[in-house]
Amino acid sequence: MLDFLTAGLVLGFSAGFSPGPLLMLVISETLTHGTRSGVRVALSPIITDFPIILATVLLLMNLSGYHGVLGVVSLAGGLFVLYTGYESLRAQPVALELPKEPPKSLRKGILTNFLSPHPYLFWITVGAPILTRSLNIGITAFLAFIGSFYLSLVGAKIILAVAVGKSRAFMGSRLYLWIMRLLGALLTFFALLLFREGLRLLGVL
Repeated sequence: MLDFLTAGLVLGFSAGFSPGPLLMLVISETLTHGTRSGVRVALSPIITDFPIILATVLLLMNLSGYHGVLGVVSLAGGLFVLYTGYESLRAQPVALELPKEPPKSLRKGILTNFLSPHPYLFWITVGAPILTRSLNIGITAFLAFIGSFYLSLVGAKIILAVAVGKSRAFMGSRLYLWIMRLLGALLTFFALLLFREGLRLLGVL
């Protein structure tokens, strides 16, 4: 269970702190309409991700006997995580742009996350395979991963909303850059584990 808890925390914090459309919306809503608006945007993945998770888990459960397919999915997940880690390692200060729009924060967060390719790529190649393995172990492992992932994902974006609400300089600070580089190193290690799992499923190891 500890493995699934750790994976959820690392992947969730990485997704929460990494620059992307949803993070930019969290920042812009915080600076334009206040911290509460940024927090509402941060909560949107809880709403949008459920159908994606359900569809991808059901698909992979139907493919559970096809080790070759699952091996390819695991290798693709390793590449996705490795690229995410690389992007985190080379993170730069984030430029803040403030669009003047009405504060429909949660609705804009849901739309932004639902139309972004990132959740689909993550759950197809990384998240759903981990959830499928956790279900084979038991409901405790399943809840450990899904709970720690969303706690850290949403929590990271709420932390950023509060930090940006107090200081616009936070996204360009050394602390933010060091957080991203630490997450990048952890993601690189996690990508190697996914590569190993993919090669094992393909019978190479």
